[in-house]
Amino acid sequence: MGTVTPLPLSKPTQVGYERIELTRILDLYGRMVAAGHWRDYAIQLDADAAVFACFRRAAERPEYRIEKRPALRNRQGMWALVGEGGTVLKRGHELGPVLAPIERRLMKLVSD
Repeated sequence: MGTVTPLPLSKPTQVGYERIELTRILDLYGRMVAAGHWRDYAIQLDADAAVFACFRRAAERPEYRIEKRPALRNRQGMWALVGEGGTVLKRGHELGPVLAPIERRLMKLVSD
């Protein structure tokens, strides 16, 4: 009766976004929609990554993918901005600097 059996710690079954991360991404998405540049998005939650994909139109490849890969946290950083062709445009440990190229593009779209 006095024996405590620890529960086995298992790896999470999927990677997800925290509320503050998703709020930051959806805020940027909403501003790009208001500028008339993006029209659709998709979220994919897997065992190794969470991906937010932004589309100009629903029937094409995503213009940008914002990926969160916790396995890369101690290496290049868990956040990555991937372009339409699959090239990694920006990688980092924090979400803000990874989203900076899109934010700069948004400033150009609004000023035109």
